[in-house]
Amino acid sequence: MDVRDATRKAKEYLVDLFDGEEIKHVGLEEVVFDETANCWGITIGFSRPWDRNAHPTALAVAFGDRRLARSYKVIRVNADDGRVVSLTDRVLPDQR
Repeated sequence: MDVRDATRKAKEYLVDLFDGEEIKHVGLEEVVFDETANCWGITIGFSRPWDRNAHPTALAVAFGDRRLARSYKVIRVNADDGRVVSLTDRVLPDQR
């Protein structure tokens, strides 16, 4: 399975798994291949309607910028058979 197929599989899996949660702005963020596990680690970002920017800047508040915050998930896809083997949170350092 090449990187394009694995990415497509990861996005489809995420959209299906979060069905009903009205996720938006689904997009590829990062791809890493783990040779030891023979898996693609694909980070997908998305927004949910209830996730507002938790730490807006003063300028953003002044202009009423209410952008949605992004969530990030790492989906691991087996390179041999295309099975999704895990989904985990990808927490950025400034989100802790």
